[in-house]
Amino acid sequence: MNKEKRTLIFQRFQQANPHPETELHYSNTFQLLVAVILSAQATDKSVNIATDPLFPFIKTPQDLLDMGLERFTQAIRSIGLYKTKAANVIKTCQILIEKYQGEVPHTREDLESLPGVGRKTANVVLNVAFGQTTMAVDTHIFRVSNRTGIAPGKNVLEVEKKLLKNVPKEYLLHAHHWLILHGRYICTARKAKCDICGISDLCDKNLSFK
Repeated sequence: MNKEKRTLIFQRFQQANPHPETELHYSNTFQLLVAVILSAQATDKSVNIATDPLFPFIKTPQDLLDMGLERFTQAIRSIGLYKTKAANVIKTCQILIEKYQGEVPHTREDLESLPGVGRKTANVVLNVAFGQTTMAVDTHIFRVSNRTGIAPGKNVLEVEKKLLKNVPKEYLLHAHHWLILHGRYICTARKAKCDICGISDLCDKNLSFK
């Protein structure tokens, strides 16, 4: 795909949704970090269902530590891999207090040192909370990038690097959200909704990528 097509694609994404946002519910950076950790191999909807009753009372790492591992584990039991995630979140809270004065760090290295935080999670926090031009490549972005031809790659890291290189700079900050939402609601895994797709005429339509 050439530069002109990529630019048109993101122009259309911007026109359709000028201010895209994560669908995870949160009110501060700490809650965002917790929600993103919990969202691994789970839907944003399922995470919101579990965290909506909790977040009015859990706004800091200390709040969550005061709640305790057992109560927190039970509160998120509807989310996949909830026991492992609960343990990781509690450990992360301890580190945030001991090493970062209760604040969420804003570098990739520091974020990835936290339990339960991988490259994708770090990218989401860096982008959403700190306004950095990162690409958190999940299954939706991987699929859309390959199907459309925007940034084809054999693995998530390859796609991430190509997106950072190929997406026009003026669209980089929000590109992560546009691509996720497009994959979640239009270019879906089971059957792409090409008939209602706003970029169908610009797409390579490599529908073999699920």
